[in-house]
Amino acid sequence: MTSAIEARLKTLGVTLPQPAAPAANYVPYVESRGMLYISGQIPVGAEGIQYVGKVGAGLDIDDGRVAARLCAINILAQARAALGDLDRVGRIVKLVGFVNSAPDFNDQPKVVNGASDFMVEVFGDKGRHARSAVGVSALPFGVAVEVEAVIEIA
Repeated sequence: MTSAIEARLKTLGVTLPQPAAPAANYVPYVESRGMLYISGQIPVGAEGIQYVGKVGAGLDIDDGRVAARLCAINILAQARAALGDLDRVGRIVKLVGFVNSAPDFNDQPKVVNGASDFMVEVFGDKGRHARSAVGVSALPFGVAVEVEAVIEIA
C-alpha cells in the first residue's frame, strides 16, 4: 500500500532517490525525543552533483530555487530512510538554507523558497515551517545551496 505522501510525490512527478551517504564524519539524520534532524542536503540528482557555483554570479535566483527544491527532495529521501514511511512526518518544523552567494547577492530568501514551497506542496499546512536563509561564501563541492531540516515525528 502506498502512503499518502508517496502518492502526493507521484502526483508531483517526484521520485525520491536513494539517500546520499555522508561525505565526512557525521550521520545523515538523528532521531531524538520525537524529532528528526536531517543533516544538510545538497543538490544531488540522477546525474550527480548539480548547480555548482555562486548565486548572483553565474547562477540566477531561479537556478538557486531549483537547487533548493532538489535539496528538499533529498531531505525527504533521508526522512523516508529514517522513518520508513513519510506519513510519519507530523510537521516540517524548521528548514535552514545556506546559499553560496556572490558578494552583492542578498535574495537568499527567494532562493530558499524553492525548498519551502516544495515542503508545502507535499505536506500542505504540515509543511509550513520556521526558516533561516543564510548567504555564505562557499559550500561543500562548490554547490549553490545546502538545506537542513528539523521534522516532528507523528
